[in-house]
Amino acid sequence: MKEQLLLLMDNGQIDMARLKALLPQMNTADIADVFEGLSREKIIQLYRMLSKSMAADVFSYIDADEQQIIIEALTDSEIGEIVNSLFADDAVDFIEEMPANVVKRVLQNVNPEKRTVINQLLRYPEDSAGSIMTTEYVDLREDATVREAFDAIRETGLNRETIYTCYVIRRDRMLVGVVSAKTLMLAKPDERIGDIMDTKLVFTQTTDDQEKVAGMFRKYGLLAMPVVDTEQRLVGIITVDDIVNVIEEENTEDFEKMGALAPSDEPYLKTSILKLASNRIVWLLVLMLSATITGSIISGFEEALAVLPVLVAFIPMLMDTGGNAGTQASTLVIRGMALGEIRLKDMLRVFWKEIRIAALCGIALSSINFIRIYLMNGRNAALSLTVTLSLFATVLTAKSVGCILPMFAKRLKVDPAIMAAPLITTIVDGASLVIYFSIAKAAFNI
Repeated sequence: MKEQLLLLMDNGQIDMARLKALLPQMNTADIADVFEGLSREKIIQLYRMLSKSMAADVFSYIDADEQQIIIEALTDSEIGEIVNSLFADDAVDFIEEMPANVVKRVLQNVNPEKRTVINQLLRYPEDSAGSIMTTEYVDLREDATVREAFDAIRETGLNRETIYTCYVIRRDRMLVGVVSAKTLMLAKPDERIGDIMDTKLVFTQTTDDQEKVAGMFRKYGLLAMPVVDTEQRLVGIITVDDIVNVIEEENTEDFEKMGALAPSDEPYLKTSILKLASNRIVWLLVLMLSATITGSIISGFEEALAVLPVLVAFIPMLMDTGGNAGTQASTLVIRGMALGEIRLKDMLRVFWKEIRIAALCGIALSSINFIRIYLMNGRNAALSLTVTLSLFATVLTAKSVGCILPMFAKRLKVDPAIMAAPLITTIVDGASLVIYFSIAKAAFNI
């Protein structure tokens, strides 16, 4: 159906009748995909064909650029209808992406209750649980019966983010339990909610980091999680669809940091060349300047190189192997910490494990290289032994640095992803050269 819609929109003469017949049969997310790449006129034209019941749902899936085009084309009353129909978290996501003049116009045209909720959510710290929660949830009193609970759900459920999990509160809005739709459906009509609710609560506070919340969703297999204030009063919920977005954002940010890039919130194709360059150039400059350390080390051993020029041939192999070994260790440790499999108290266990891994890898690589160098360099045992000992020590050092640095960063409350491939490679390069030339000087009495 999506392909049919694209074909109809791409035609010079748009068949309005066929479009209107096709749209109600499609998923709202698929309709939203069609907006990307359309001209301004077609975006407005397609959006106006949507029924009122579909318009808000489709709008929440559309990219920010297309949302702005639509808002600028609508009347004040139409803007009010759309934003009032959005769930609070979707409305906040939309507003955060808009320029100030659009935000002002939007807030002027939503109802006072919605405006208050939006402003409240916007005040929470960025990337906190409060900033991604919604206030549209089903709450029940613990002294209500199951029959009364169903009546309340029928009355308010249509405008709630989810009805599969309901939250039980006291009159002071203190969260005391949760009850699932399954539990309600299997219970007797006259049973009290307080008697069937689950009191083993899993919740988060408004100021908790969204990455921590994502870990809790993964650990407990939740579809929704209540958000409470400092006095454990229920103020909102976070649903799994928002957490999927958080996980994607956090993973993207970690990948960018591990690649020595400044994190960006914008999609690659919609980010300007200047912005992409500025995100990269700072780290490239830092790494370039740090690489001068490597040059200084080589300069410090010019005498050894002059006596035995063949040493130069093995520098790239040592540096590359060291960098790769360090990257392997750091990648696994950073991922393990992100998943909660590795904690700071495990630092010595991780170090001991990596040392043993490094020893096995070092022995295997060194043995193969000893034979290769010995046969290819005139059966020079001293040179072969120098390179292979250096390689073994380099692998040990690289894996030690690769596992310890990310954990050290975590202890200093710095994102461990920063201590990834580019930085570790730079450190290991310098260390491998010092090891190599020190062993060479001792072996050849230079």
